[in-house]
Amino acid sequence: MCGIAGFIDLSGRHPADANVLAAMLDKIWHRGPDGTGTYINGPVAMGMRRLSIIDAQGSAQPLFNESGDIILVGNGEIFNYRELRQQLQARGHCFKTEGDLEVVVHLYEEMGTSFVHQLNGQFSLALFDKRTQALHIVRDHFGITPVHYGVFDGVLVFASEIKAMLCHPAVPRRVDLAGLDQILCFPGLTSPRSMFKGISALPPGHCLSVTNQKVTATRYWDLNYPADGVAENVMTEDEAVEEFSYRFKNAVALRLRADTPVGVYLSGGLDSSIVAAVMRELQPDRSIPSFSITFPDSTLIDERKYQRLVAQTLKFDHHEIAFSREQIASRLRDSVWHSECPIKETYNTCTMALAEAARASGVPVVLGGEGADELLGGYPGYRFDQFAASNPSMASPEEQVANQRLWGAPDIRYERQYGQFSQWRRNLFSADALHELGEQGCLGAPILDIEQLKGRHRLHQRSYIDVKARLGDHLLGDHGDRMNMAYSIEGRYPFLDRSLCDFLIKVPPSLKLRGLEEKYLLKQAAKGLVPERILNREKFGFRAPGSPYLLSLNEPWIEELLAPETLKRQGYLNVEWITRMIDDSRKTGRTLNPHIEDDAVLLALTFGIFLDLFDMPNL
Repeated sequence: MCGIAGFIDLSGRHPADANVLAAMLDKIWHRGPDGTGTYINGPVAMGMRRLSIIDAQGSAQPLFNESGDIILVGNGEIFNYRELRQQLQARGHCFKTEGDLEVVVHLYEEMGTSFVHQLNGQFSLALFDKRTQALHIVRDHFGITPVHYGVFDGVLVFASEIKAMLCHPAVPRRVDLAGLDQILCFPGLTSPRSMFKGISALPPGHCLSVTNQKVTATRYWDLNYPADGVAENVMTEDEAVEEFSYRFKNAVALRLRADTPVGVYLSGGLDSSIVAAVMRELQPDRSIPSFSITFPDSTLIDERKYQRLVAQTLKFDHHEIAFSREQIASRLRDSVWHSECPIKETYNTCTMALAEAARASGVPVVLGGEGADELLGGYPGYRFDQFAASNPSMASPEEQVANQRLWGAPDIRYERQYGQFSQWRRNLFSADALHELGEQGCLGAPILDIEQLKGRHRLHQRSYIDVKARLGDHLLGDHGDRMNMAYSIEGRYPFLDRSLCDFLIKVPPSLKLRGLEEKYLLKQAAKGLVPERILNREKFGFRAPGSPYLLSLNEPWIEELLAPETLKRQGYLNVEWITRMIDDSRKTGRTLNPHIEDDAVLLALTFGIFLDLFDMPNL
């Protein structure tokens, strides 16, 4: 992975300032400490910071086609580049590097922006065509790699991270309250929303094109499940297990392509364990590094026995990173800086500790199990839906209206009762903020394409919502890419392989959730690969300690950020309500149940950190 940044004057009249581009790239040094490259031509400026993974001695960017009129800077990996390279060479294309991204410029020569359909990878790419003066920016199918953009005073500015965009003099610093509302109401931000007004996240599976002074974002891919019932008789269980195992093994093999060491994060759960098992199957004699967070504090859930079981069974070079409660407070500001948004859970700090350990061990590429829960029916919500189907109960009229507004149908439920919650969330905001947000705020309209939910099986509906509202910008974004890249670590995710996903779309829901047994297909495929204790253990979601613990530290900087006078000066939040919640927490000494309670105090605290770090204005 790397980092990209750039800008283009849409009128074409003003030449690009090289000093501005340099400042933007300096701000994302952590994404690519191994080198830098720039391209400036008239009104166009593009650059990148490089993290060398493939062809470390070559493949310096920008990359060009044979005639030099197609220019590319990119972030990420094209995992099927070897196959694409052979096909392109057979058609007469000449390559100057041994890297993966060069295939893109030659594919673009042949098929324009349709090249993206040939790619199996994770990427954000900026491609400039001198022949037509068109700029194209592309984000991968699931949104593993981020890219943001905005138009300011006739200049389009883009970058992997927003902090780079803020280095451009045309880009203002303004809070998007709808973004804060999304973080409160949903798992996290959902593209194209960001925490910065006027700055959009290019959604997963989209291409942004700048042609003839017009900026257009188009969707080139989406998770398109079949109509309900269509998939039920397309394959037997044995066929599904065999096909899944074949495609998953190939997905892992593609993600082992690197000229550097490749490791794995071991959580102690099934998803990372099967990734690790297939890595060992593919590399029986190689030393494979693994990394796990452990919690010596006995009040926290500790997965050491499961992590060690997998690591010892597979004979990995295992690294345990002891994580204490104190690290949550000490890493919180860095977590917000790299996330570029407030957070309502502190586990991002744990991911940062993992990434730091991997970098210290000289392992810049780490595989993970993200995507399995969303695509194979792994969260408790899937079981809830199954139970509710057998024990139907009518939602209140209030909830039906909310469900209809958000998901396009009164009977689609997701995560919480949004009719009631739309009133509760109003407690967080000040009167001025509520005026700016409007009556419903982010709950007033869908956050995804509701057409992709119509006529689908309930499991597929939840899967689609999970991929859009939880996976892309939250788990892969602020929790994954941002925390890994804080220490120049590239995360790779076999479950999000395009070929595997094409297959999983067709798998009958009954093979993903068998009765109330989640991830049934994955468990069948894992038999003989993963220890029985891992297969049979109960799934749970770990949550790191939240605001009650942080308040108990009595840290002066925490006290200052949550002080009534600070909140009142900033103007965004309801001072009396936040203060009452803080006082209640301190008096009772209770702990939050993170699975059913929202940590609004932590959100207020990290929002204060966000305002401070990014020098955001008061309301």
